[in-house]
Amino acid sequence: MTHQKAKYMYDICCVGHITLDKIVTPKAIVHMPGGTSIYFSNAIRNMDVSYALVTALAEKDMYIVEDLRDKGIEVKVLPSANTVCFENIYTENQDHRTQRVSQKADPFCPSQLQKIEATVFHLGPLLADDIPVESIRTLSQKGLVSLDIQGYLREVRDTRVCAIDWSAKKEALQYVDILKANESEMLVLTGYSDVRRSARVLFDWGVKEVVITLGSRGSVIYNGQNFYTIPAYSPVTSVVDATGCGDTYMAGYLYQRIKGAEFQEAGEFAAAMATLKIESSGPFTGTQEDVQALLAGSTREKMLITV
Repeated sequence: MTHQKAKYMYDICCVGHITLDKIVTPKAIVHMPGGTSIYFSNAIRNMDVSYALVTALAEKDMYIVEDLRDKGIEVKVLPSANTVCFENIYTENQDHRTQRVSQKADPFCPSQLQKIEATVFHLGPLLADDIPVESIRTLSQKGLVSLDIQGYLREVRDTRVCAIDWSAKKEALQYVDILKANESEMLVLTGYSDVRRSARVLFDWGVKEVVITLGSRGSVIYNGQNFYTIPAYSPVTSVVDATGCGDTYMAGYLYQRIKGAEFQEAGEFAAAMATLKIESSGPFTGTQEDVQALLAGSTREKMLITV
């Protein structure tokens, strides 16, 4: 990363809630821990970087944290009265889902994050009030900030997850170095459906690296100078569960970027990781070698958009 700040204890630190997920697909109903914290942590744990997760959940659900620690993942737990509970319902089209939330966790406050040191902080809010803007500002003074935007565009109304715009977006995005959004999130944020136009708007608001994921149609990365078109890769077996694919993508992308990879290489590695993840339910469990093998043998799908 050319705009890297000072080197700290961890290469990458993820901040996000653990959720109790019910995943409903046409093939099965599965109960498992979820959220960016789970999918990102599992995806990056076999990569050669120093990593820590900062999360918050109810005391009764600490067994989930112990499972992560048993895998060698360093986890810092903040107190919360409740653990987030999500229901993700998919149709045959895995690019779309319906969501419900039965309980929420306490937000991450700036004072709780003061002592955490990392080169890159990856923020994975699940709901609009998970991580206040002041917390983003605090972390931006300590390292690079990477943000998956999805949570800021969701609020809970009577357990139903409703799409909203982020009223603080222009204030907050000036503190964000790397932003990941999908196609629908991009449209909500900027009002534009055109990928290039939207990416330029987000860059103008302060983001240094704009990552737009397009599901089965690949992804696009913009750094203020060039657009990088990242292909999708065909699953070797079949599409099973898309939950956590965006988190897996960002784990691969940030891993490659912090290791010095350029945008195209980092994006392709990230896309291949997401493809491997989608072939099974639950988090990515593979290695860097698995990703490289897919890249070496895979046929790139044609992008169905013009960017």
